[in-house]
Amino acid sequence: MNESQHLKLKEKIGYGFGDFASSMFWKMFSVYLMIFYTDVFGISAAAVGTMFLLTRIWDTANDPVMGIIADRTNTKWGKFRPYLLWGAIPFATIGVLTFTTPDWSQDAKLVYAYITYTLMMMAYTAVNVPYASLLGVMSSNSDDRTQLASFRMVFAFAGSIFAFILVDPLTNFFTHFGEVADPQTGWSLTMLVYGCIAAVLFYFTFAWTKERIAPPASQQSNLKKDFANLANNKPWFILLGAALATLIFNSMRDGASVYYFKYYIQSPEWSLFGLSFGLTTVYLVLGQASNIIGVVLAQPIAKRIGKRNTFMYAMFLAAILSSVFYFLTAEQIGLILLLQVLISACAGIIFPLLWSMYADIADYSEYSTGRRATGLIFSSSSFAQKMGWTLGGALTGWTLAYFGYVANAEQTELAKEGLRYMVSFIPAVGAMISALFMIFYRLTDDYMAKVNTDLGLRRSES
Repeated sequence: MNESQHLKLKEKIGYGFGDFASSMFWKMFSVYLMIFYTDVFGISAAAVGTMFLLTRIWDTANDPVMGIIADRTNTKWGKFRPYLLWGAIPFATIGVLTFTTPDWSQDAKLVYAYITYTLMMMAYTAVNVPYASLLGVMSSNSDDRTQLASFRMVFAFAGSIFAFILVDPLTNFFTHFGEVADPQTGWSLTMLVYGCIAAVLFYFTFAWTKERIAPPASQQSNLKKDFANLANNKPWFILLGAALATLIFNSMRDGASVYYFKYYIQSPEWSLFGLSFGLTTVYLVLGQASNIIGVVLAQPIAKRIGKRNTFMYAMFLAAILSSVFYFLTAEQIGLILLLQVLISACAGIIFPLLWSMYADIADYSEYSTGRRATGLIFSSSSFAQKMGWTLGGALTGWTLAYFGYVANAEQTELAKEGLRYMVSFIPAVGAMISALFMIFYRLTDDYMAKVNTDLGLRRSES
């Protein structure tokens, strides 16, 4: 593809399908897995929080390993696309098992949760590290990359909305499908529906996309050099820190929201077109819709003030608005939903920028070292996503335990106060840290234009 050519709409949509599929599962993990474990599976909040953190030990190595493997994969389909085909069915199957509750002893169930959750994160890595890396090799054009990132995030939030809208009707339907209400079966079969959809969409991403950028022809496989280059890549460290803090912010707000509405707001269900929805669903769907607004705004704002400044200001504003959230009472539903819209729009702005900036860092690495390790660099995106969610989930579990949360019971005033902190001040700290990281990010749009010009000349000469 020539530099002047742009990707066709079908390919952008195909790329977006991948994150629609992933996000259905990811939002079920980040929002509902904690309350599934505590209120359905029957594990204590503290035990779940500790599990989220301990499983991270293996997963910390898992992401870069997958990036290294993908970088060294050579097939007729490319380096990254094949994993979308090979990983689709294991991804869906393990997702169902994660939300399945065996009738075992308490200790055995906890072991089962450790195993299935660890396997799920491995399956997520096997698909999503190559999927994220794909953005870096589909086009070298900066506008294409930002558009691909925007398509990705629009489809991601659409997948989240899809999952949120259907989760209450599906779980209710499957829970009451038999003669005796069985919420455990309800959750398992709901994930089966999502898993089938995800597997099909991963296939379309594989079939409709194409890899165009390869490492320099003279580049030899050298893992030591790749890690040494990464260790000296300061923009990568900065972006990784900002991404990690942002995802802690998001996962804490999302994970705490189901507890906040169930035990603090205590609002009745709403009915629409014969379907029942909790206020939690309305809140979460509004958030995802507002994320999409943020994604749409990201490119025009970034064109005016640059990716770095757009990212930084959006996170500063999100931190301020999240802090205001604490002062709202259970009766101020309208203001709660309004703040959710504003905070989520700010969060949505940064995500397409984040993926586009990872691609910039891959280019910067090739420009400064002569070597390209797209998979290794993009593996940090999966690492940051899972680490941010894990730390956010662990903080959610520990905070619930600290404030005296008891599953399926009337909460004390102290526990309710803790829920207010968990949707306001605590995640606000994550947003503020993310913004502070971006102050030190130096790969401006003008600088990257020079980098891409130089790389284009190198590639044309090779």
